[in-house]
Amino acid sequence: MARVPTAVPELHEDEAHSVVDIRTESLATLRELGPPDLVHLVKQPLKSTSKQVGVYHHVTGIDASSSASLAAYMNTLIHNSIDKQTKVTSGLYCCYNAFSRVDMRVQIYIPGTMESYCMDERGNKLEATEEHWLETYLCSVLRAYSYADNGSGDTIKRIIGVRRFNPIMSTEQEHKFMDAAERLFFSGWQLGSDPEIQVPNLVSNHLTSGLLHYIKTTGRYASGINLFEKLRSRDPEIASLLAKVYVAGDEEVKAVQLLHDVVQELSMDYSLLDCQAEFCNQRGRGDLALEVAKRGVIAAPSEFGTWARLAEVYVGLEQWDLALLTLNSCPMFTYQDKDAPRLPEPARITLPLAPETMCEEIDDAGATPDSELVHPTLRRLAAGNYKGTFLKAYVLLTEITKKIGWDQLLKIRSQVFVMEEEYRQEKHTGPGSKNASTIALRGNDTPQPNGHAETVDEVAEPSVTEASMTESEESQANGEPSAASSHLDPDVSKPSSSVTVRSGSQTPQPQPVNTDPAHQTYTQFQHKRLCERWLDNLFMVLYEDLRIYTIWRTEASQYKQHQLAYKKSAEEWEILGELAERLHHPEEAVEAWQSCLSIRFSPKAMRGVLSMYERKGDGRGQLNALIRLIAWQYRWYSEFSPDLLYTMRKLIEEEGAVKVRSIIQATSLPQHILDLTHTYAGLCAAFRSSGSDG
Repeated sequence: MARVPTAVPELHEDEAHSVVDIRTESLATLRELGPPDLVHLVKQPLKSTSKQVGVYHHVTGIDASSSASLAAYMNTLIHNSIDKQTKVTSGLYCCYNAFSRVDMRVQIYIPGTMESYCMDERGNKLEATEEHWLETYLCSVLRAYSYADNGSGDTIKRIIGVRRFNPIMSTEQEHKFMDAAERLFFSGWQLGSDPEIQVPNLVSNHLTSGLLHYIKTTGRYASGINLFEKLRSRDPEIASLLAKVYVAGDEEVKAVQLLHDVVQELSMDYSLLDCQAEFCNQRGRGDLALEVAKRGVIAAPSEFGTWARLAEVYVGLEQWDLALLTLNSCPMFTYQDKDAPRLPEPARITLPLAPETMCEEIDDAGATPDSELVHPTLRRLAAGNYKGTFLKAYVLLTEITKKIGWDQLLKIRSQVFVMEEEYRQEKHTGPGSKNASTIALRGNDTPQPNGHAETVDEVAEPSVTEASMTESEESQANGEPSAASSHLDPDVSKPSSSVTVRSGSQTPQPQPVNTDPAHQTYTQFQHKRLCERWLDNLFMVLYEDLRIYTIWRTEASQYKQHQLAYKKSAEEWEILGELAERLHHPEEAVEAWQSCLSIRFSPKAMRGVLSMYERKGDGRGQLNALIRLIAWQYRWYSEFSPDLLYTMRKLIEEEGAVKVRSIIQATSLPQHILDLTHTYAGLCAAFRSSGSDG
């Protein structure tokens, strides 16, 4: 398929080679897949041979299987340049190989010569081999998926000047990808893993995550099944990946049979057990999932995922006390972000706009002053910044709150955890007592980096923590308005202080939690547990979310009663939309996002509206949102968003390609904008997705 041309961003550096030198120095610090590819060009004015300037941008999705393909990309930049006042004298393409931990580089000089080599972590030049190029190609494809934006614009805004291309646009390119993945599969653990995984392994690493992401995005389940069946013949552990693809491809009978057979052979493989527990729980059979999830915890007690799955099962079974106790036992890891370019501020930035992407309706370039209009209490909401294990734990806590309410959650919290007042009473009556209620669970101290937990053989002392000052109190102390605070107290109770513990970072062991249906009586002090400090903090963050949400809804209701306009800035509406979504109030979230869109275009708000249309099965609404999101992505140099492609594929599967194309054409936007969406639909046809032939 022909690519729709996007413009080329240019970041200007002060010294011609400083950006390349800094990238070289940073190679030793890279821990994951590596940063996006760096393209560096040296230009000089046509009328001067002495003055040179370096310009650069980043890119993902370019075929990195050979030096020729990278040189071809640079030649395209040179020949299609719209700058007629300068000429390019040289170009350098840098692409990180996370397997061998070297930077693959292709240098071209105008006119004439080309050189390719590897740069290792010590800055030494090495010869580039065929094996190096195979590894680099696979890393490049995985980075294209890892660094892609989900449609909200958050990833695009994080790193300025990144061109994002789709690395696999045909079945031929897919075969190349699958072949490389098969050849390097058993080295995939070297690439690292998602932040929720403590130790990367054969089935939990960036390669397997990338493969599953690709299969889900494109719907190429047969290709995934073929790959994992071949690999499974070499190692039965890979059956968990095969089962996931079977389930995604609507072949559940095969998945169940496979899991049943392999678990007989590998009874304590936690990936298989987790896959089995997830399947049972999603089918409403928490009773079956429970015992499997418990075995998963025993098989991998140091992994967050097994504990989180057990807590999820308890939530489904409405065993709230056991859900909280299990959540409290989760080992938490510090979030380790993707490798990002660590470069100085450019001297100048040029962000041109390609004619094919121009559309006034989706232009949000002038939206930055909005940030000055955000109330500090909204800016300080901490939950929106959670990632990794802390995000997943917070989601579980909000799911419990949605089902039973905040007050009931606090009641159960006080039943299972030692509260401040009773701790003081116990300390006064029996200061020397030591039992299960005053010795910490053996969990992590401060959250540990992914895969780098240390062992400390000590038992942490319990500490009494006062609940943090509420935002309204802070507002009053700082002279800021505390809107509608008088309407809050009856609705959201402030959590009383619990006794928390910062436990030693020894691997947590499965706790002897009473799983009898009658549950243990927690009214007696000696039966209670100490609450981990991180979980206690989550309660306070959740309280603040609920407090601000209640203020918003109370104010909005009052303004509506008095027939007054309730005004917020566009960014405030974005934050409120995310807040409502976090608390599982989808209708209120959409209300906030639509209010934002009435002020200016926002990809984050439009992505939220798209999710609403998906839930309601509104195909026309989905396409209206998709067209605008895809156009915005192209505007900011991204022709590839796996999430948006997945939405398009599912829509074509449900509605048929002919109907989808006709709805796109009937939209009252310029034809060149509609053509961008047709490109996504064309990808589905290239992959022969379900529904693309009619």
